[in-house]
Amino acid sequence: MKKLNLFYWLTTGLLAALMTLSGVSNLLSVPEAIAGLQHLGYPAYLSPFLGVAKLLGVVALLVPGFPRLREWAYAGFVFDLAGALYSGVAVGDPAAQWLPILVGFALIAASYQLNRRRTGAAAFAPATGSLSTAA
Repeated sequence: MKKLNLFYWLTTGLLAALMTLSGVSNLLSVPEAIAGLQHLGYPAYLSPFLGVAKLLGVVALLVPGFPRLREWAYAGFVFDLAGALYSGVAVGDPAAQWLPILVGFALIAASYQLNRRRTGAAAFAPATGSLSTAA
């Protein structure tokens, strides 16, 4: 159990750091972040929105007691990285520019799976009860 917790917090900490750095640069509309968005064809006003969303996702990931919110944070991070990957490929960026996004996907997958094992997937299982199909 200690190894599981260690690996969970290691991957989750790295994921949180990645998203925090990205979120802060988006929120503050750092010129490099704006240039990156514009290169991909997105307007500059999208940057603060993405920054707030990423930072809220990090909070949801790190605050205990809200398993559904954590699930949504993982999903949001996947959507964010999937959009970034697709956009990079669509504008013809070389693989060296968009391949590092796969590291983010690996961190999300590892953190998510370790979280599920750590908390026991029962918290996320659908409720079964009085609605039965048996005759």
